[in-house]
Amino acid sequence: MTSRVDRARYDRNKLQKKLRRQVGNAIVDYGMIEAGDRVMVCVSGGKDSFTLLDVLMNLRLNAPIDFELVAVNLDQKQPGFPGHVLPGYFESIGVAYDILEEDTYSVVQALTPEGKTTCPVCSRMRRGILYSHARRIGADKIALGHHLDDVVETLFLNLFYGGRLKAMPPKLRSDDGTNMLIRPLYYCREKDIARWADARGYPIIPCNLCGSQENLQRQVIKEMLTGWDREAPGRVENIARSLRHVVPSHLGDGDLFDFVGLETDQAAAVLALKDITYDAAGR
Repeated sequence: MTSRVDRARYDRNKLQKKLRRQVGNAIVDYGMIEAGDRVMVCVSGGKDSFTLLDVLMNLRLNAPIDFELVAVNLDQKQPGFPGHVLPGYFESIGVAYDILEEDTYSVVQALTPEGKTTCPVCSRMRRGILYSHARRIGADKIALGHHLDDVVETLFLNLFYGGRLKAMPPKLRSDDGTNMLIRPLYYCREKDIARWADARGYPIIPCNLCGSQENLQRQVIKEMLTGWDREAPGRVENIARSLRHVVPSHLGDGDLFDFVGLETDQAAAVLALKDITYDAAGR
């Protein structure tokens, strides 16, 4: 008879294999990591980035190519941030790491109007600091912990609030062309990541900036998707899958498809007319 401990171990191994397979597939499908790459893994202290680093380290052990991982954390000097946690964790798992100390917290608070979200200012500053460090250490790729739910949430944020059909790409070149961003968790569901993080017991560090704000638009979308998961399992995955099967001729963007120059095929029309005439004559 299977014991509870054996069952838990089985479920944990099954989940690990699922996440590893999904990350491996995303890496291959989108050419995220190549032989000899130095990959800078951004670790914020949340469940997603912990899982990203964990799975990449596991994949590297059996990968057919050799690549290097460097964990990087940006200490934004948020009040109460436990600065000792991540260095201790990185050392315990034996990964190379850098801790960047920049007081962006004070700047974000000063520049964000009362009642407005801190995300726009915070993300721009954080991105600039991480991009600069990636160039400094010669990183070929910057790995971010965004997952499938983040991708779908971003799609609906842009639809509902921005009037644009746009989400998060699995691989993106920075605007200045000097950095390549990758999202290896692109196929992974947040609920699986949360289960894995709980099983692994990561030393989670909450964010006191965006994580402490109420009534964010993204939170509204997240609650909508959670409801869909309950009412129609598989819907969120289907939406994510649709981003990989785009039909420009059935949308409305004239830059992607030449609607103005669209014409009928006269030769095909003549053949179709002959077929109709043939059928009408009963021959």
